[in-house]
Amino acid sequence: MNLSDDSPQPTPVMEELPQGSPPSPENNSSMEEYYQLKRTLLLVTLTITGIVFISVWFFYSLDIALNYLIGACTGMVYLRMLAKDVERLALERKSLSKARFAVFIGLIIVATQWHKLQILPIFLGFLTYKATLIVYMVQTFIPADPKKVK
Repeated sequence: MNLSDDSPQPTPVMEELPQGSPPSPENNSSMEEYYQLKRTLLLVTLTITGIVFISVWFFYSLDIALNYLIGACTGMVYLRMLAKDVERLALERKSLSKARFAVFIGLIIVATQWHKLQILPIFLGFLTYKATLIVYMVQTFIPADPKKVK
């Protein structure tokens, strides 16, 4: 190996694993399952947000629908932050961060101070991610093949 060669040398890539756990196919499978769940929850949240936004716009007004959308977008940010905290928890075995609560608290403070914003639609929009969790839980309790249930 020539030390004067300026070309970058390949470096081995190490996978981050929880401390004290050896690399195993089970760890990769679990994390892949987690990533799939995270993508599914975000997609379902986005779908529910779109359906509710259009419904609120149709039945109420664009202003209320936009307030709902602000809350729903904040809920999506909160859900992503929560997912990153859970992922970090799996990899580093540390406690969950409380910083994601600042997003919600900041939103409510802004909504109370800015007179064009309405607190109830924003709060209900924020809770859209909870509806996603309820949909997911109902799906897990309903069997995929009803003929297998005896």
